Amino acid sequence: MVAMADIKQHVREFYDQVGWLEVSEGVYQNARYEDLRPVSREYIHRCHLRVSRHIKPEGRYFLDAGSGPIQYPEYLEYSKGYNYRVCADISYVALQEARKRVGDHGLFVVADVANLPFAPETFEGVVSLHTIHHLPQEEHVQAYRELYRVLSPGCSASVVNGWGDALIPRLLSNPMRWTNRLLGVVRRLLGITPTEHPAKPVSMSDDNKPTSTFVRKDSADWLKEQLATLMPIEIVVWRGISVKHLRTFIHQGWGGCYVLRFLFWLEERFPHFFGEKGQYPLVVIRKMSYTDEFTERTHE
Repeated sequence: MVAMADIKQHVREFYDQVGWLEVSEGVYQNARYEDLRPVSREYIHRCHLRVSRHIKPEGRYFLDAGSGPIQYPEYLEYSKGYNYRVCADISYVALQEARKRVGDHGLFVVADVANLPFAPETFEGVVSLHTIHHLPQEEHVQAYRELYRVLSPGCSASVVNGWGDALIPRLLSNPMRWTNRLLGVVRRLLGITPTEHPAKPVSMSDDNKPTSTFVRKDSADWLKEQLATLMPIEIVVWRGISVKHLRTFIHQGWGGCYVLRFLFWLEERFPHFFGEKGQYPLVVIRKMSYTDEFTERTHE
């Protein structure tokens, strides 16, 4: 079994050496995990903004746990009403890049999300985006507990991650395989070269550089069971389908932008279904104020 310290070292090395390598202006190597095509831009933008709905719009300290380099413009919107955005990340390179975007509005701390170096109830707003699944499975619950610990009473946190084996990705698995095979045949017959993704991974000549990072994803049932007695959570949708699904089924010539507008409408109508059965959930953590906690206890 790989030691936790080795896993975290591997994650740090990947993002320091590869993940946060800038391959073009404002685009990082890690962006290959996102769909940056124009046909998907509106849908991706609207999904990113869902995070803001579940955090206070203003306050003194805002925590971005696992901040990365703040690689998308929408990420900056979350902390606009705060005095300071505290960026915590295991990668020093990520924090250097984040400083370029946040400037004097930011405070930057090298930190492990499962062992945050902050006092309890420090932050009025907390986000953690695509971070906890990079931790060893044994530390996933601990990371949620840490986010809850540093959250101020009466406030909430937004956590975005991916499920490991959700219903919607399973249902789309075979159609995606068949569609990609068909597209491959059509391209070969027509002599069409597939368009490269704008953030296509650059080749690495150094054999010592990691080529991928550690990922362990949970399920909705597991997470609800583990956190049930620890903190109140709500699972809603961040994005129902993955980048692989987008690149397979969504194309400009197929009316892709209209398909995505319909999908977004469905996700808005059924946020809990798509949150638990889709690819990317938004886990909302709420901490009661002292007044609400006292009221609840007196009515028990």
